[in-house]
Amino acid sequence: MTRRFDTVLVANRGEIACRVLRTARAEGYRTVAVFSDADANALHVGLADRAVLLGPGPAAQSYLNIERVIDAAKKSGAQAIHPGYGFLSENRAFAEACASAGITFIGPSPAAIHALGNKAQAKRLVKPAGVPCVPGYEGTAQDDATLRREAKAIGFPVLLKAAAGGGGRGMRRVNGDAEFEEALRGARSEAKNSFGSDELIIEKLVEHARHVEIQILADEHGNCVHLGERDCSVQRRYQKIIEESPCPVMTPALRAAMGAAAVNAAIAAGYVNAGTVEFLLDDAGKFYFLEVNTRLQVEHPVTEMVTGLDLVALQLRIAQGERLPFNQEAVELNGHAIEARVCAEDPAAGFAPQTGRVCAFSFHSGGDVRVDEGLTQPDVISPFYDSLMAKFIARGATRSEAIDRLDAALGNATVLGIQTNIAFLRRILRHPEFAAGNARTDFIETTGILEYVESAPDAFILLMACTAFIERSARDVPILLKGWKSLGAATVPLKLEWNKKIIPLKVVMSGSRYHLDYEGATAECEVRESDYDYGWIRFRRDGCEENARIEFAGDQLYIKLRERTDAFTDVTYAPPAETAAIGDGVLKAPMVGLVVRVNAQPGATVTKGAVLIVIEAMKMENQVVAPFDGEIESVSVAVGDQVDANQVLVKMAARTPAAT
Repeated sequence: MTRRFDTVLVANRGEIACRVLRTARAEGYRTVAVFSDADANALHVGLADRAVLLGPGPAAQSYLNIERVIDAAKKSGAQAIHPGYGFLSENRAFAEACASAGITFIGPSPAAIHALGNKAQAKRLVKPAGVPCVPGYEGTAQDDATLRREAKAIGFPVLLKAAAGGGGRGMRRVNGDAEFEEALRGARSEAKNSFGSDELIIEKLVEHARHVEIQILADEHGNCVHLGERDCSVQRRYQKIIEESPCPVMTPALRAAMGAAAVNAAIAAGYVNAGTVEFLLDDAGKFYFLEVNTRLQVEHPVTEMVTGLDLVALQLRIAQGERLPFNQEAVELNGHAIEARVCAEDPAAGFAPQTGRVCAFSFHSGGDVRVDEGLTQPDVISPFYDSLMAKFIARGATRSEAIDRLDAALGNATVLGIQTNIAFLRRILRHPEFAAGNARTDFIETTGILEYVESAPDAFILLMACTAFIERSARDVPILLKGWKSLGAATVPLKLEWNKKIIPLKVVMSGSRYHLDYEGATAECEVRESDYDYGWIRFRRDGCEENARIEFAGDQLYIKLRERTDAFTDVTYAPPAETAAIGDGVLKAPMVGLVVRVNAQPGATVTKGAVLIVIEAMKMENQVVAPFDGEIESVSVAVGDQVDANQVLVKMAARTPAAT
């Protein structure tokens, strides 16, 4: 039966909301966005024909509030809702609420979501269809004793996984029985906070495997096809970082077998619309079913780049009751595509989520480079949602060509005002193991890529930072008078903080010319022009002129010179900082977030590494652990508290060895 709708509400935010809105408008639909107070000025709000406020910033009071989303659809006249991914996209109750309100849910049926959205039920469903599964436990008994017993029977190492969701949340690796209790507690807590259910499954850990997923499309007329595979093996904490299509080791026979298994799983569930069937692939070519994501995936653009299909446009047509416009034989994969997820996080600080103001965000796209972004300029990264800022996707005739184009696109991107993982992504792309197509799910852990220490800025970068600070302070002074002294050039002392290191410098300036000697190196430049409103300095060096991109946030400077971005703080006149090192026992919040667990109690004795506080930020749990054996002196927070970065959480004292 064909159902027609002309207005689509996108029940999401960020880059996926923007991506769906753009296609919906291109397909001729009127569009509606929803937003929270925190997203009042967000890009997706301005892209839609209409926008409806849902409520406060926390997702539970806005994007996850089913009643408010349905009411927004009714108010705006939307007859269909696209859920994007995350939030309510795999929520059976939401799909049912849409049906009850007479609104088309652009996704699978509530029954299919229920059957496949829960990992335990999904495994029980697909096994009779001949789909190979990872050995494990997906039973209904969820008490501690049963789960521990089943884990031992399966054999360590195992994975504890949230049955009701994915994305790496509610997932813990357990290497042995001694780790089980803490891992179980953490997995349950994160699963409950993320998905509203603490039900877990256990799987045997298939080590040194690839994570390969198959994109499927099915209509309500019994037609189901797969669109090839995506290799999503490069992960950290089970969160995907780099995705590509096709898989570097895929063969036609293996693709046909995995594709058939994915289609069989979809048919077994009566699946309709777009979905993804995820597998582990070992070195022997054996593959094992993991789960079905009953929604569009974050990494769907790589499939679009190699097939030439628009998955959102196809979702809209399927939701209208139309037949798939092609069969399996018509699906072709051309070239190679790779996607990198740019996130607001600091790899040098354990990938701590970053919040704050994005002063500048720019990039080059077009042709074989695509950027899906959800940021305006300037914009604010809030603690209420995940850290994904944008996705950079590149296509090439070959895999190496796609890698080179993606690396160049990331190098040309400018993000100022907040730490991102761009430099880390580029290190992955340039790593010999990745370039050779050898990455497995343990790539991050086994290559030592996290041990990389960022090189300190050289003399010229330091000179440009000093120049930016000096030029800003003298922006209204005529060039000929800058640095003028009766006895010649002026020497300006500065202290800059970079990566928590204080760097004392002396810059010699005369008019618009600057000179710096630093650690045996000499740097010189002449400032030709600057514009602090638009954030750039044009300078001449060795006869060539070039621009440096700059943004100020108070006394902090963000500067991008060619492909390198640095952050400096002018501490020349700052009073001595009263800081407490980790060895002093003052534990501070690593990021803005919500306290979800407090294990520390005043007077309690703890051992090094014990989890004292757990903070949820950007949908992930982050542990604050004891830095040494000692005694808790005070605890400054409680469960439910919202904390700021560097806020004191716990004070503890080192344990004094007993006299002998």
